[in-house]
Amino acid sequence: MSQAPSILFAISDTGGGHRAGAAAIDAALAAHGEAMTERHIVDLLIRTQLPVVKDAPDLYSVLSTRWLPVFDLMFQVTNGQRRVDVLTQMVYLTAHRNIVRVLEETRPNLVVSVHPLVNRLIGNARRTYRLSFRFVTVVTDLVSLHSSWADPGAELCIVPTEEAYQLLVRRGFPQEKLLRTGFPVHPKFANYEGTRSAARLALGIALEPFTVLVTSGGVGSGQLRDLVLTLDQTYPELQLLVVTGKNAALRAELEALNLRPSIHIYGFVDNMEQLMAASDIVVTKAGPGTLMEALVMRRPVLVTEAVGMQERGNIDFVLNHELGAFCPTPERIVQAIADLMEPATYEGTVARLADAVPREGAVQIAQILLEQLQLAPPPRKRRLRLPSMEQLRQLGGTHLILSAVRARQRLRARATPLRLKSIRRLPRWRNRRRTP
Repeated sequence: MSQAPSILFAISDTGGGHRAGAAAIDAALAAHGEAMTERHIVDLLIRTQLPVVKDAPDLYSVLSTRWLPVFDLMFQVTNGQRRVDVLTQMVYLTAHRNIVRVLEETRPNLVVSVHPLVNRLIGNARRTYRLSFRFVTVVTDLVSLHSSWADPGAELCIVPTEEAYQLLVRRGFPQEKLLRTGFPVHPKFANYEGTRSAARLALGIALEPFTVLVTSGGVGSGQLRDLVLTLDQTYPELQLLVVTGKNAALRAELEALNLRPSIHIYGFVDNMEQLMAASDIVVTKAGPGTLMEALVMRRPVLVTEAVGMQERGNIDFVLNHELGAFCPTPERIVQAIADLMEPATYEGTVARLADAVPREGAVQIAQILLEQLQLAPPPRKRRLRLPSMEQLRQLGGTHLILSAVRARQRLRARATPLRLKSIRRLPRWRNRRRTP
């Protein structure tokens, strides 16, 4: 049996940012010379096997595109500490067996939550079964944080921006448990050393034209075609790199238009750092992942829309730090590109990007997690034992006996332990600390 410490990244694929954040930290750990660890990335909501909950990735795709008002309403209705606790407890009571099975399979010394909806599922399992591991949350939203991110049961909560830090402080989250680092952007973005010309040469595109990278998430499949045609007509000298992601139909539609050679259409890519390095501007939606990747690459951003209330603060982040512009229509994008094509405006924006966001967020977080692995798990709380009736009689008083009975009843009602017939030994599971 392996003696290497185990790290479990608990995520959900509701959007790509949570898995990307976990993968970024995982890559930073893998690159660390002494990081001999076993690492697991698990979609915990799918593993609950509960109807609706296990379908969260597909539901998110539908709600965030076709039913955005419903998505925003759900955000508002559930955005409260007590409401989060109640909803999570309902899920946990039904799915606790499957949640604990994930923990049994991975045997983590450290659990890292990279999704707000799995925080309390992990915390409830650790508390109910008195499991021995440390628990850290990594926030992957920039400004508009849902209440479910703030889990005081975790040993640490790592946030990417000062705005997120101050918001959690105002909500009463213990400051001694808060750490501010950079956003967990994959190290390949910060480590990319190629010049703009070298990146264009590697991609096989023209070296000289002003180049704009457009991602499909930025304007949605319906508007992307119109944006490309508008930019083609307005700026015939502009070079466009258009990434349609997993939308194969959109890619085929754009390729069928037989656009000029300086408009390059890509599908799903794994070299986004190279595409960003080759670009002068990045057009994207307000999702934190692609947005922070562009800022780490020191590229001005044109933000087209916010998908959901949790992304709206990201627009303010870009505007307040003067890192780009908010352009909800193709006409606004056309004007913003014209402004940034002015050398003085472009150079001023790039200068502000120099210290706008930390570039080594994933590396900072990886170092913190390695430090957490060296610490003992928090002590497991013993169950409260009430004095026996005989002991109370010796102390004297019927009132005292009745009070103890009521206390015992309240305790049982509030903290009845859940038991798994198939995993009886799990509550006695210990994580042995590795000796140097």
